[in-house]
Formats: sequence, structure tokens, C-alpha cells
Amino acid sequence: MATLTLSPKFQVVIPKHIREAMRLTAGMPMQVVQYGDRIEFIPVRPMKSARGLFKGMDTSFEREDEH
Repeated sequence: MATLTLSPKFQVVIPKHIREAMRLTAGMPMQVVQYGDRIEFIPVRPMKSARGLFKGMDTSFEREDEH
């Protein structure tokens, strides 16, 4: 677990190993969520990046009878 220091301008630096693992880039929009006593940063990714997300998923299922 990495530890950050809040700057006088209330800024934080995301450690390099996390930036690389999550493929974060400078200028990327992030959602900020307060969850209890935590702060969560969620990268906002373009819908185009979701293409193929469910590739190979089994979409067959049995439907209920309409009677």
C-alpha cells in the first residue's frame, strides 16, 4: 500500500506503479466519490474502450413459456 501526502494546494500524486497498472494518462478525467471516510478516484474512460468487453460471453438462455 502506497502513502500519499496532500499538498498545500490539496493535490495528490498517484504513484507511478499504480498509474502504469491502470493505464492512467495526464489530463484523464476522473470521478471523485466520497464513500464513508474514504475518497475514491474513478477514471472516466470513453465508451469506445468498452468495445469487446463481453467478447466470448455465452448469451444463450432458456426463455420462460408465455403461457
